[in-house]
Amino acid sequence: MALQGTLRDFGIAEILQLIGQQAKSGTLHLESKQDEIHVLFADGNVVSADAGRKAKDRLGGLLIRAGLLTREDLARALEAQRRTLRRLGDILVELELVSKQDLRDITKLQTTETVYRLFHWKDGTYEFEPGEVEWDKETVTPLRAESVLMEGFRRIDEWPLVRKKVPSALCTFERLGPAPDALPPPASGDDEDEGGLGPRERRVYALIEPGRAVEEICDLARLGEFDGSKALSNLTNLGLVKVIPAPRRSKAAAAAAGAYARGWKENALRGLAGAAATVAIAAALAGLVKLSVARMAQDVGADIRDHAAERYLARSQRLRLSEALEIYRLERGEYPPALPALVEAGLATRADLRWPWREDYHYRRKAEGGYVLLPPFE
Repeated sequence: MALQGTLRDFGIAEILQLIGQQAKSGTLHLESKQDEIHVLFADGNVVSADAGRKAKDRLGGLLIRAGLLTREDLARALEAQRRTLRRLGDILVELELVSKQDLRDITKLQTTETVYRLFHWKDGTYEFEPGEVEWDKETVTPLRAESVLMEGFRRIDEWPLVRKKVPSALCTFERLGPAPDALPPPASGDDEDEGGLGPRERRVYALIEPGRAVEEICDLARLGEFDGSKALSNLTNLGLVKVIPAPRRSKAAAAAAGAYARGWKENALRGLAGAAATVAIAAALAGLVKLSVARMAQDVGADIRDHAAERYLARSQRLRLSEALEIYRLERGEYPPALPALVEAGLATRADLRWPWREDYHYRRKAEGGYVLLPPFE
């Protein structure tokens, strides 16, 4: 499967969906001016991801930031890796510098945080290199591409609410109220629950100290930026901590805070525009199918209409409309009463509401929330 191009034409959501649906194995190489990321797939599942340029986001850097490894021990392990060409994780466990469980946790964190960072890329290039990949089946749990997509969009959805409580990566916190042990655990046993305090919140609460900012708390808690910030937001809502605004900062610090608070709408619109590439890839196939059908109709003197091409193209178009509906909901607080509202909001064109069909898509907003979006009946 030859798959390469730019993210302005084909977004990360569409790339992940295509690789997952076709259950492909190989390496997805992505590159921007600021970063370089490589994602490994096995049978359509994500099994590894690493940043090629930023040392702090590689496995060794994450272990240091989590307080599990010293720089001296990392240098020792890297030297052994250069001599033996073995995986760094295997060397760290063999030298008893890191436990197997800690390695498993940090490896998963590295993969998920690296992949979800791609949802914020506005431009760059990608190339999928098919073939078998090597990965550690003992320490890695494969992630289904569909699950990654759902989680990525969920994060985009929830970030605005989290940012209201945690507006900057430079914020610090002050403990308030009762100790976490005095509060009830989540009723469902999940990591988080509005009625109690989950394991993530307890872990984060224990790490709050004067002058310790969001990024350091997330690192030491072995949580990603989103999960750590959300735990801090929940603690704030429960009245257990108070946000201490960041002091006046230098230009470099301001730039870091600005990157943390990047607008969700801009990122979502980039993903929306990326869906157009799927349409372009399939357009040639649709033309050939329609031409063949037209010639057959001419030969037999009958009116033949085959909807296979439309159904193929409509899968990507419905994804594009679904993303536009989500953006509308985030802006207005509810889904639109009818599809033409997307046109009025500048999120779609009139042609988008029916392409590649002759009639508009069937859309209905549910009273209890959600919506129904179907192609026209044949």
